[in-house]
Amino acid sequence: MPSARAGRLESRGPGARFRRNIYRPAKRLAVTNQTSPSPAAADASGERANREAKLQQLRQLGLDPYLAPKFPKSHKNAAVHEQFAHLQAEEKTEESVAVAGRVMAIRNSGMFIDLVDDTVKLQVYTGKEDVQGRFAPVMKALDLGDIIGVRGKVRRTKRGEITVDTDEIVVLAKALEPPPEKWHGLKNVEQRYRHREYDLIGNEESRQTLRTRFRVIQSIRQFLNGEGFLEVETPMLHSIPGGAIAKPFETHHNALDIPLYMRIAPELHLKRLVIGGLSEKVFEINRCFRNEGISPRHNPEFTTMELYQAYADYEDMMAITERTIANAAIVATGSTKVTFGEHEIDFTPPFRRGTMLGLIEEHGKVKLEGLDDAAARDAAKKAGVDIAPTASWGKVVEACFEHFVEPNLIQPTHVVALPKAISPLAKANHANPTIAERFETFCNTWEIANAFSELADPQEQRARFEDQQSQRDGGDDEAHRIDEDFLKAQSAGMMPMGGLGIGIDRIVMLLTNSQTIREVIAFPTLRPRAEGSTEE
Repeated sequence: MPSARAGRLESRGPGARFRRNIYRPAKRLAVTNQTSPSPAAADASGERANREAKLQQLRQLGLDPYLAPKFPKSHKNAAVHEQFAHLQAEEKTEESVAVAGRVMAIRNSGMFIDLVDDTVKLQVYTGKEDVQGRFAPVMKALDLGDIIGVRGKVRRTKRGEITVDTDEIVVLAKALEPPPEKWHGLKNVEQRYRHREYDLIGNEESRQTLRTRFRVIQSIRQFLNGEGFLEVETPMLHSIPGGAIAKPFETHHNALDIPLYMRIAPELHLKRLVIGGLSEKVFEINRCFRNEGISPRHNPEFTTMELYQAYADYEDMMAITERTIANAAIVATGSTKVTFGEHEIDFTPPFRRGTMLGLIEEHGKVKLEGLDDAAARDAAKKAGVDIAPTASWGKVVEACFEHFVEPNLIQPTHVVALPKAISPLAKANHANPTIAERFETFCNTWEIANAFSELADPQEQRARFEDQQSQRDGGDDEAHRIDEDFLKAQSAGMMPMGGLGIGIDRIVMLLTNSQTIREVIAFPTLRPRAEGSTEE
């Protein structure tokens, strides 16, 4: 259940004089306005032309990388290091391996190559006679960034480096652009995100961050499968955008000649699956889209996990939120305690709980409970909160919470008892009908989860939809529309149900100490290039 308040990871050796040919991965670089050499600049310098000439030479010799036979790897680099870790200095095995990867350093005129795959670096050695003899055509054409395959026996050098002695070397792809070090590490942040593949080639931290992201997603999926949830799929294109208060992306279906919307949440379709009896526990991990601003914690395309459980309520959702996030933290970092910026965040359950009204009173010294709309607006204005002239009590509470409380919520905190007026899909509290059985989980001042006991009464749901529609008619283009299909589904008899939405991107940011959402999305949304420009 996405937010209803949308907007919402060998030493240089004898070749020291060839140091300029050694590629060294850059650490994560800070955002800067400084521009840096681009592929266009490299082209202008003649480097691309030189690489293209080498490719042509290989083709003329019948060594076209793109027509090379399949090169089956026998080992990843890490497996070579592990399998032959027992070798002593200058000891050699008679077992041959086949490895492949990207050339990231060339030393001693090609005698030593650092080969990198998706695990670790592995040194490759070719004797001087072979460099100048049988492998000369390949060695003369080799550049940093090329993809090669190598077969040979493994030894440990006198300096202690696990090394493959070349018996065969083949170029499998020619890099026509230099690796990022030649661009000074992609200092321009726009280049880093727009050309993510180059960033990944040169930035181990970027690789680890994205690997952590996908391990976290996998861990959530495995955890929920273990809890008996069924993973399902629901539409990305909706005829009515619903399940959250947000502005959608609109498109058009040509064959049906109807407007459609990229989904802002999968909530209503997921509930319909539970109502239909597909499973009492369902979940979906997928993208949602909101046509809103871009910020360090907002991207128009983002990933959520939503789940629904029959015969459960928001208290059950609190427990599963804590367990899901704590498990993800352990998978990502080995601990439920993680460092984010200057803070140590503790995801050990149980999380702190506080009511929205109580937290406003604690942090803002504003008491809103029991006030009517006008009195609530006056109280908020006196406390320095900017309030719309017609804001309802619920909207005032929300504004005061955002103003006074959110900036102070560093440790994981469940904020409970939200106003029903800002929770159109949530069940009202039986003891206080102005309050919803809902919570939002905050950490590092960000909302990271949202859940409630689901409203199951179709008559009450219709009334709330109609209220939302009136707000929409009054100019609120983020308000809910009336979804007749969902109301009909509820009319079949909707069992008591708890629902939960977790923002995957923000969780990964917290677990990887990433200060911007663009670091944890492989290809984030970016501004267009300037007209006529090939680079930023």
